[in-house]
Amino acid sequence: MEQNYTYTDAFEELQTIVHDIETGEVSVDVLAEKIKRASQLIAICKAKLTASEEEVDRLLSQLSQSNKEEDAEEDPEDTEEDDDDLEKFMDEEG
Repeated sequence: MEQNYTYTDAFEELQTIVHDIETGEVSVDVLAEKIKRASQLIAICKAKLTASEEEVDRLLSQLSQSNKEEDAEEDPEDTEEDDDDLEKFMDEEG
C-alpha cells in the first residue's frame, strides 16, 4: 500500500476512476487495471480513516482522563467549601 498518499489524494484519484468508468471513458482493455487501482485506493482510504478514528479515540480518551484527574483534584476543596456552606445554612435555619 502507498503510505505517502494522503486520504484526499487517494479519494480524488478514486473519484476520477469512478467518473471515467461511469461515463464510458475507460476502454475494456484497461477496465481491469482501473478496477484493480480503485481497489488499492479504497484500501488506502480505509486505512487512513481507521488510523484517524483510532487517533481521535485516543485523544478523546486522554482528554477524558485528564478531565477526571482535574475533577478529582478539585473535589476535596469543593467538598470542604460545601460542608462549610451546609453548616452555615444549618446554623441559620436552626
